[in-house]
Amino acid sequence: MFLQKTMGFVATVAIFAAAIATGRVLWVHYMDAPWTRDGRVRADIITVAPDVSGAVVAMPVVDNQFVHQGDLVMQIDPSHYQIAVEQANATVAQRKTELQMRRDDAARRADMDSQVVSKENRDNAAHAAAGAAAQLQQAEAALDAAELNLQRTRVVAPVDGYITNLNTHRGDYATSGAAKLAIVDSNSFWVYGYFEETKLPYVRVGDKAKMQLMSGAVLQGHVESISRGIYDSDNPESRELLADVNPTFNWVRLAQRVPIRIRIDSVPANAILSAGTTCTVTVTPSI
Repeated sequence: MFLQKTMGFVATVAIFAAAIATGRVLWVHYMDAPWTRDGRVRADIITVAPDVSGAVVAMPVVDNQFVHQGDLVMQIDPSHYQIAVEQANATVAQRKTELQMRRDDAARRADMDSQVVSKENRDNAAHAAAGAAAQLQQAEAALDAAELNLQRTRVVAPVDGYITNLNTHRGDYATSGAAKLAIVDSNSFWVYGYFEETKLPYVRVGDKAKMQLMSGAVLQGHVESISRGIYDSDNPESRELLADVNPTFNWVRLAQRVPIRIRIDSVPANAILSAGTTCTVTVTPSI
């Protein structure tokens, strides 16, 4: 009977101790361990805008299509720019003829005797030839600009990536400098983990990180950098440029979340990365 009581007491103590140890482990994991469910997959979004204006005559891409750097993604009507090139070519030809005429005239006057042609006339002829040379250079520069504009009617992908949210169609009018489509750079994916400030002492640049997407895929990476500032919503500027601080009456002080950038080192073959999706980030502190 005594033995049974002793064993029961020991079992109770063991269970109680195990519960305390388990609680301690869970407390450390949830309160101190550097992990967060607030992770976001990010990527560079390249907005593509034409360098010239005109009607869109061809859209050889579709939404969510993968394109390589240099692939044609939009064709602007080249008709007006081809005419501009022809006009610039004609101007260059005219300036060349005029320059040759001015140079021949200056050469003839230079060969004449000073009793026939004054020094002033010879100088004026030389200056006219120099002016014609400058006008030729100007015409050639205008030709280069016209040819560049004609070339820019072909809008190409600046990076490898995926066309996203395509809302431009054949027949639309494209304005120079106005973005017409966006490309998600396929070589720029990273993860932002928003860690509570209480966990920052356990995170170092270079620490290994594991990222589990909600799809179940697990990515491997490492801490690339830690943000050094976040917006202070409690301290905006008033109209007088003074700090507009609101009084705080709450008893609970919540830890702020600081962005930590995670570089992705490996991605499973079946994983699909999409900017904006969420994941759980766990950092393994270096010893």
